[in-house]
Amino acid sequence: MSDFSKMWIDGQWTTGEAGTRAVLNPSNGKVIAEVPEASAEQAQAAIAAAKAAQPAWAALSPLERGKIMHRIAALIRDHAEPLAKLIVQEQGKTISEARGEAGGAAEFFTYFAEFARRIQGEILPSDAAGEQIWIQRVPVGVVAGIIPWNYPAALVSRKIAPAMIAGNTIVLKPHEETPLSALYMARLFEEAGVPPGIINIVTGAGATVGGALTSSPDIGLITMTGSVPTGKRIMETAAANLVPVSLELGGKAPFIVMDDADLDLAVPSAITSRFMNCGQVCICNERLLVHEAVYDEFVRRFIEATKALNVGDPMLDSTDIGPKVSVAELEKVERITEAAIAEGATPLLRGGRPETAPVEGGNWLLPTILGDITTDMAIMHDEIFGPVIPVMKISSFEEAMTIANDSDYGLSAYIFTNDFTRIMQAVQDVRFGEIYINRIGPEALQGYHTGYRNSGPGGDDGIHGLDSYLLKKTVYVNYSGKSPVGLMPWDGR
Repeated sequence: MSDFSKMWIDGQWTTGEAGTRAVLNPSNGKVIAEVPEASAEQAQAAIAAAKAAQPAWAALSPLERGKIMHRIAALIRDHAEPLAKLIVQEQGKTISEARGEAGGAAEFFTYFAEFARRIQGEILPSDAAGEQIWIQRVPVGVVAGIIPWNYPAALVSRKIAPAMIAGNTIVLKPHEETPLSALYMARLFEEAGVPPGIINIVTGAGATVGGALTSSPDIGLITMTGSVPTGKRIMETAAANLVPVSLELGGKAPFIVMDDADLDLAVPSAITSRFMNCGQVCICNERLLVHEAVYDEFVRRFIEATKALNVGDPMLDSTDIGPKVSVAELEKVERITEAAIAEGATPLLRGGRPETAPVEGGNWLLPTILGDITTDMAIMHDEIFGPVIPVMKISSFEEAMTIANDSDYGLSAYIFTNDFTRIMQAVQDVRFGEIYINRIGPEALQGYHTGYRNSGPGGDDGIHGLDSYLLKKTVYVNYSGKSPVGLMPWDGR
């Protein structure tokens, strides 16, 4: 395993002035590394380094920036297997999922490097003769990136790659519980020849490092994936300096199965969408809404398929579900489950902690399926983020639409039907940023991962995600040799 005792600031490996923090393996609870804890002053130093490096980076042609990004992508692919194993060790997802994440981490750099020739401006006609109006897209400057624990490698790339191609520099803070993938990738950034100050990986406490990043007037954009409370604090802090924010804060995805759905497709899709990464994905199936005509058959198949899932050592290819990321997260899911049962939900499949742990000391939780669900239950509104699913019987498409939209979140929604009228109605009426029809995620690089309401403003991926990393500059170019006065109604000259 690599040396994780130092973080990467201004092209230098440095220890933390606030001490160290232990990183635990969710599979066995053992310490796998001690990582540096940055002080607020070190976070500010990283911002200063990024600010100093940004003009020269922006002055490079996009193709030159893209070449470095292609080298990064190649190095990630070359190191995909050790990176995947590291993801498993610090986060707990299965090795097959971790390999997919490592591949995705490389793809972000390849995809955004291809924008080297595609960042476009506009030329507009002026109201005056001998004049043009240009709208340019220019870098925001220094980006502050804050990522959660559920995708500790892919989200590093998701924040850094668009920042780089746009001509920005970035200070990235990984989550305290899963900083190892980011530090490992920093070695690859260094090997790829990224100049000092362009990428800075600063590890440490959210209140310390995150507080310094979000309160700095030298930051041009804060992009964060995480919880709603943290997102609200970031917005409040950023408001003091009028720094724009792009936040992705979770979801409560409805998974609608209508009476004409293909159950051979819907059931395995619902399984994967609920239990991938132990249910710790913002686009996960969080509310199953099943039409009464197929409810019994769907639930029978769903329970059978869930029972067949293998909860075990995530390093084994045969494992379907690994441990929860932490004891705190495990206990939170247990509280949500017990509260739902106390409100009247019936366990159709009772999971909970296994009698015999697959690996001693891990954060193990077997899947739970809950029936007799009503819309007033908290579990239909609060994000679970674990291997527990409420299943509710619905009687009509209209009821499904009403329940789906009854949420403070608005990230992803799923509908399985072969009725084209229903499909188009759902596209029109479902108030979520992403709608998946007869399929599940993950989202595509060229799409736009965005949500409504408490899922946060802004988004990631594609041209619209890239746009967050760019400012617009309007230039009035007069080449007529005359002053274009008196053209506007408010121009009194």
